[in-house]
Amino acid sequence: MSGEPCYDVAHLAHVELLTNKFEESLDFFVNVYGLTESGRDETSAYLRGFDDYEFHSLKLTRSETTGVGHIGYRCTSEAALDRRVKAIEELGCGIGWVEGDMGHGRAYRFTDPDGHIFEVYYETRKYVAPEGEKAALKNIAQRYHGRGAAVRRIDHLNLLASDVSKIREWMPKALGSRVTEYIQLDNGRLGGCWFTVNNKTYDIAYTEDHTGTKGRFHHVTYAVDQREDVLRAADIFLENGVFIETGPHKHAVQGTFFLYVWEPAGNRVEVANAGARLILQPDWEPVCWTQTDRMKGQAWGLKTIESFHTHGTPPVDH
Repeated sequence: MSGEPCYDVAHLAHVELLTNKFEESLDFFVNVYGLTESGRDETSAYLRGFDDYEFHSLKLTRSETTGVGHIGYRCTSEAALDRRVKAIEELGCGIGWVEGDMGHGRAYRFTDPDGHIFEVYYETRKYVAPEGEKAALKNIAQRYHGRGAAVRRIDHLNLLASDVSKIREWMPKALGSRVTEYIQLDNGRLGGCWFTVNNKTYDIAYTEDHTGTKGRFHHVTYAVDQREDVLRAADIFLENGVFIETGPHKHAVQGTFFLYVWEPAGNRVEVANAGARLILQPDWEPVCWTQTDRMKGQAWGLKTIESFHTHGTPPVDH
């Protein structure tokens, strides 16, 4: 990577998902996916993995549609937040300050070139486990409960974009993200791009929306400890009638062991053993995957299914 690294942003903090089947979606995320509900207001439930340190990492909101409401990143300090706000305003994509919600303090909202809404903040509310859920070890936010897939923490999300090249140029300027891997198509367009704000291999990815629509959601991913947890999750999803879209298998790009399903409202979610690889090289050069590379399929040859390029939320009429 060229230039001085920017570490104003600490990590991906939360994702707001919209659902038009609130009760069914909530039941899935709590009892099948294995998140813990930490709070609720008139329109939303606040959820988290058992080792997410913040009050919530998923905000599930009642809506007449589906997709992503907003994406939240936590900054490393108040000064870092001010620096990011200044940079975002200079890009001309700012919306303005909001008071925050049940899980964090004031936040500055802005949009990416495709219209997705982001926010950055620093002041947060840390999760305090009730007496019956406290872990034996002091360095874990909540005891392992074993409910459903029992995912550990939020890991990353994937957004669909009409032009990924615009995102590649914008993301380092807005959040200080680094590009770790990308897909270069034969037609000159970018098929996908993976970004990180820290030493994780990625916290957000963008892939090209083959429908040409702007502002859609692809998936959110929570991490488990090992591949066996992903295989166990597959059986849990099967037993609960959850639609398994693809996997378990291993990605070629980024190398994670994955499993994709659709929650009751149609939003795609993933379980993965993310975190095994770290980007420790300060001079990391982004890995380029060609269209020929990607035609080989995933790491062990599984072909990428067509719905992976077309299914997103909210749905579009074809």
